[in-house]
Amino acid sequence: MNPLLTPFDTAPFSKIKNEHFKPAFLQTIEAARQEIDAITVNIAAPSFENTIETIEFSGQQLDRISSVFFNLNSAETNEEIQKIAQEVSPLLSEFGNDVTLNEELFKRIKSVYEQKDRLQLSVEQNTLLEKHYKSFSRNGANLSKDKKKRLREIDAEASKLKLQFGENILAETNRYEKHITNENDLYGLPEGAKEAATQLAKSKGKETGWLLTLDYPSYIPFMKYAQNRALRKELSMAFGSKSFKGDKLDNQESVLKIAKLRHERANLLGYKTHAHFVLEERMAETPEKVYSFLNELLEKAKPAAEREFKQLEKFAKDLDGIDQLQKWDSSYYSEKLKQELFNLDDEQLKPFFKLENVIDGVFEVAKKLFGLQFEEVSDIDKYHEEVKTYRVYDLEKNFISIFYADFHPRAGKRGGAWMTSFKSQWKKDGENVRPHISNVCNFTPSTATKPSLLTFNEVTTLFHEFGHGLHGMLANTTYPSLSGTSVYWDFVELPSQVMENWCYEKEALELFAKHYETGEVIPMELIQKIKKSATFQEGMQTLRQLSFGLLDMSWHGTDPTSINDVKAYETKAFAGSNLYPDTPETCMSTAFAHIFQGGYSSGYYSYKWAEVLDADAFAYFKEKGIFNKEVATKFKEHVLSKGGTENPMVLYKRFRGAEPKVEALLERAGLLEK
Repeated sequence: MNPLLTPFDTAPFSKIKNEHFKPAFLQTIEAARQEIDAITVNIAAPSFENTIETIEFSGQQLDRISSVFFNLNSAETNEEIQKIAQEVSPLLSEFGNDVTLNEELFKRIKSVYEQKDRLQLSVEQNTLLEKHYKSFSRNGANLSKDKKKRLREIDAEASKLKLQFGENILAETNRYEKHITNENDLYGLPEGAKEAATQLAKSKGKETGWLLTLDYPSYIPFMKYAQNRALRKELSMAFGSKSFKGDKLDNQESVLKIAKLRHERANLLGYKTHAHFVLEERMAETPEKVYSFLNELLEKAKPAAEREFKQLEKFAKDLDGIDQLQKWDSSYYSEKLKQELFNLDDEQLKPFFKLENVIDGVFEVAKKLFGLQFEEVSDIDKYHEEVKTYRVYDLEKNFISIFYADFHPRAGKRGGAWMTSFKSQWKKDGENVRPHISNVCNFTPSTATKPSLLTFNEVTTLFHEFGHGLHGMLANTTYPSLSGTSVYWDFVELPSQVMENWCYEKEALELFAKHYETGEVIPMELIQKIKKSATFQEGMQTLRQLSFGLLDMSWHGTDPTSINDVKAYETKAFAGSNLYPDTPETCMSTAFAHIFQGGYSSGYYSYKWAEVLDADAFAYFKEKGIFNKEVATKFKEHVLSKGGTENPMVLYKRFRGAEPKVEALLERAGLLEK
């Protein structure tokens, strides 16, 4: 019996074998196809109920299987799963096209759409109708037969290229190992990081020495603390040259193909560029508005960034006689300068951020703000022993959500941190079906002598991903495609980024920042130092983020057909935002998974866009009190629970009473007075 083909609530991970996936996909694609066929042959006149709602609730078993499979492909993959992904992705792409290019189906949708003003639909129903109509018209429903055929070919090829892109980066990350046998090479590295490197060496069968990898918990401490400049350079070059070596894991051809296919697809659909196509369904609306937004921030941030860079150059020269700062010097000297200016470093802070305490802390913040309770349970199946599972309730013990948390790096897990879902929320037949939400991260693991102690950056990352998690958990909409994080991409980062703010507040830190050995609450002077150092090198950080947004827009907001050199094109895109000398052997685009594998193409700007929203939103909390129930309830009701049921600016204004002001971000970042 295939466990994926029998009804299940939580995913039955322990029963699933790899060979179950492909047959399950084939069977549920066919079942979903039959559900669509039943809509098109219905002799009753098209209505919202028999067409739009029926489409919305079709293919649910296929959706569940897809979420299980592709989440495993990100968090617990292997060669077999990757092979299956290459086989099923084109099938899913083809099925998606079969639906959106189905002329009879589109006729029915169009018929309902044309009578929408007479149908007395609710706001959410109206949004759903608009969404389905646009998803068809924006994805080829009005194209001629030959153009539809080409669209299918593009989508099938692009889906495979995106998978290959991600697989290559993961393989590159996994294949780099630096075995250190001379302890002097690790001078400056904190004891915890050294112990982790020893542990890693042993786990890989090395009897002596220390092992460094490109996983963040190994890579970042080395770049930040290790005095050995030559080794920092070696690691930096390995990290920066991922999938840019001209070998079988090289992604240059994929980058060019993906960019060109996206452009061709946009042209087929009547759009000037891929960015024009994407941004039509974003708060920003047009590439022109995105460029204007990025350039306005660039104008404010660049002078500050250049001043900060000069300060760093002088500091490195005075300290170590460094004549030319390079990329591999950045974290090291920034950390040293930060310690000098604020007498603060991560090693002082880490003992106060034991992972379990931070988890308890983020749960306590969620309880104080939104009335949630998290109960760790052992009766929910999981895909790896390290995964923690929780049932989430409100204060009246009403069930809210299942929550999975997966915190440490593994060979089968891609880098970074993300939120995802194994099951959406929706309402049907009088039942409010609750969601299954997951946070996946790559944090510093425990060692033989110490528990997992997080850097402050990891703490803010945990709060960030948990903010996305809350957006999923507190969803309360009728339709699954409008639920939780199914919102405009430049709005989706608001709940995550706003949560980071609590990490800087005394009232919140005192709930969970307790020394892992003594239980001492984090001293006030450390909290003040965290707050004072929050805007340290903010100009440089902002410039870096903006450069990524501009690189994304240069790939997707122009015609890429004549580009044949990825590195040369990238160098040109970075020209206005560079501080460090270029290194010809490195390339960001070939490992820029956000835009070439994930969903951020033409959308990387949204991190900064959402920062404006989050700075403005948190200013409201600060004004009324960071645990103010009234403000928290408004945020829950108008932002977190509403998903994509209405235009995000309408929702935001309902919460805040006005549109956000960019000044809130500039003030918080310390870029106004500079």
